Amino acid sequence: MSLTAEQKKLKNRFIEVRGTWGPVWETLLNLDSDFLAAYLNFSAVPWRKNHLDAKTKELIYVAVDAAATHLYEPGIREHIRAALSHGATAQEIMEVIELTSTLGIHSMNIGVPLLVEVLEEAGLRAGPAMLTEHQKQLKAEFTANRGYWHEFWDEMLELDPELFEAYTEFSSVPWKNGTLEPKVKEFVYIAFDTAATHLYVPGLKLHMKNAIGYGATAGEILEVMEIASVIGFHAATTAVPILAEELAAKEEE
Repeated sequence: MSLTAEQKKLKNRFIEVRGTWGPVWETLLNLDSDFLAAYLNFSAVPWRKNHLDAKTKELIYVAVDAAATHLYEPGIREHIRAALSHGATAQEIMEVIELTSTLGIHSMNIGVPLLVEVLEEAGLRAGPAMLTEHQKQLKAEFTANRGYWHEFWDEMLELDPELFEAYTEFSSVPWKNGTLEPKVKEFVYIAFDTAATHLYVPGLKLHMKNAIGYGATAGEILEVMEIASVIGFHAATTAVPILAEELAAKEEE
């Protein structure tokens, strides 16, 4: 299908702003160019303000798309490629993936306090127990490796020190061996906590606080959230190609 002058103009602007193009965007351009233009304006906000450099922005996209709550493979591939083009190293991208892989611990962050409530309501728990020397050592190790402590770890440390110890080792790898600066690591946590597929409020607030402690600005944190805000458009990038296929099949009937 040949493009109109306005469609060609929009395509060129999209490539200029977002640095990419492909069959999905071409299909969207043909089916609803107004919608594509509105998306371009929406998704371009962090690229106009530029509180974060281009490489960091692409790493944030990788975190949002790779998170277990989203797993949007086309976006992961596109933004890894873009991050590499902006100078990201394999180690930096691997570090983002490692940080993003910690999302699953929120099963415990949410579940353990609820278990404590149930135990207390059933008369099976009167209050927190004293920590053993080993548990105190684990707390100190976590604090040293991760640079903070939060009360939502207390009950997990008390009730399941084996898992807590294993998680401390797992989550500390990018903090011990990584090359990204600490505030960027915190941006990764903010990105997947604030994503519409997760919305983990306790972690989001904690990692905002940590990021600011490492020197992040409000503008930088807002830009991380702006990037995460566009994942709703994956409804279109996933469904529109299917719509195009079905329309083509219908025409062949």
